[in-house]
Amino acid sequence: MSDRTHSSEPRRIFIDKQSPKAFHALVQVSETVRATASEAGLDRIAVELINLRVSQLNGCAYCLDRHTTAALRASESTRRLGVLSAWRDTGLFSPAERAVLALAEATTDPADAAAQSSAYEAARQVLTEDQISAAIWVAVTINAFNRVSIMSKHPVSPLRDE
Repeated sequence: MSDRTHSSEPRRIFIDKQSPKAFHALVQVSETVRATASEAGLDRIAVELINLRVSQLNGCAYCLDRHTTAALRASESTRRLGVLSAWRDTGLFSPAERAVLALAEATTDPADAAAQSSAYEAARQVLTEDQISAAIWVAVTINAFNRVSIMSKHPVSPLRDE
């Protein structure tokens, strides 16, 4: 049974279903951002690392589930996924991946001006301006999807073999 049936909290509106035109527009933005990232030279793994790190920071279980699956399909390792929340403390991520992760965090917490400046300067050392822009757009987009899923309380479905 889903979490929704056991909660004392009133059922939430799935805002993506309630306002499908608005959600479809967000999906279109996401598709454009994904193409922009690819054109800028950010590979699918870098995009999924951004999606996952932002979703970790926001506590979005639905997006974490979805983007873990996408990262694994893109040949990301379970080892790197397991330490993603502590990426700064490992040597498992390339300088470019570290740069996009720092940009993702700075975009997710825009109130931290020092982190923004630091992330931007580090990114300029290893990424092109197109890649910096694309990484920030990926972070902006997943932040929006996180809000949709968190406010709707989208459930994470059990796996069939569980």
